[in-house]
Amino acid sequence: MSIALKKKKFYPVGPNLLGYLGDYQRILAVPPIYEELHRFSELYPLYDREGHDTLWKVAHYDGSIRQELSRQLIQIYSLLKTNEFRSREHLILERVDFCDFGNSRPFRIRVVNQFNDNYDHFYVKIADASRIYGLELEYVLSPNRINYLVNGNTLIEEHVAGVPGDVFIQQHFDRPETNPVRVAKEFVKFNERSFIRLLGDMRSYNYVVDITPDFEDAQYRVRAIDFDQQSYEGAKEMYLPQTFPENQAVVELCTARLNYQTMRQYQDEERTLIERRCQIARVRLDALWTAMCNEEIAPEEHVLRLREGLNHYHETTAFSACETMGQLVRMNLDVSLAKTNT
Repeated sequence: MSIALKKKKFYPVGPNLLGYLGDYQRILAVPPIYEELHRFSELYPLYDREGHDTLWKVAHYDGSIRQELSRQLIQIYSLLKTNEFRSREHLILERVDFCDFGNSRPFRIRVVNQFNDNYDHFYVKIADASRIYGLELEYVLSPNRINYLVNGNTLIEEHVAGVPGDVFIQQHFDRPETNPVRVAKEFVKFNERSFIRLLGDMRSYNYVVDITPDFEDAQYRVRAIDFDQQSYEGAKEMYLPQTFPENQAVVELCTARLNYQTMRQYQDEERTLIERRCQIARVRLDALWTAMCNEEIAPEEHVLRLREGLNHYHETTAFSACETMGQLVRMNLDVSLAKTNT
């Protein structure tokens, strides 16, 4: 199945979300620097080690502009990592990359430690409300923690390390050290948690695979890195990673290595873990629903289409009273978790 996406509308951070972010220390004194980063004088294509176009471009800034941006970006990096807004002389701005391919038109900032040449990245993006809800749901409901800050129209996100999904599929599936059963298990779990919280467009280039050596083998964790399509599209299939052609090799691997009973076991395991996280973060999640269920984060026609699709998928009418995407996400979570061990 081929699923095409149109450029999505950006939704500003409304008062309900703003209050939530303030309560949970997501708003700090970050300079609204997104527009400032557009003051580049030239853009140059960025190629990977094999000479392939990465679709990112290296931004070149004139001397005085780069100097001021460098100071601000190092301070932002320090705030993101340590909650201290300060310049650190041993850190330098090595490169600013820009991507106009994605919805969020992000800037990727590369910071280098002069003492040991170690580098790190973070991202500067437009503060889109639906994306921020995606980041927060990732933090609360997934096994991963992700750090981000918001101020005005600027969203700062930390880098998520891992092997890009498309690279993992192309280069790691056939390696002798790769454990295909463990890989298949993790992809079943990832598919489940993406659908439960309605995170869309999890094509292979929108997630990474974190490989952790174990005492006998390796463990795998699939992590989303793109939250632009958090509960935005109206097609139910958008929220099932298995439906994308880019993930076809993953579907074939799961089908070859796992039988139906085993897949159900892994789905139940993931739902159980999510249910426990909901119980632990009950107060925070209630505050998130209060914000999310009362704000527009998708066109009305998308809400109506998804409402119908979820009713049909779950064989219920529970979604019929939902009028916003936030309400659909909350109901989908409740209905999905109720299926555990049934």
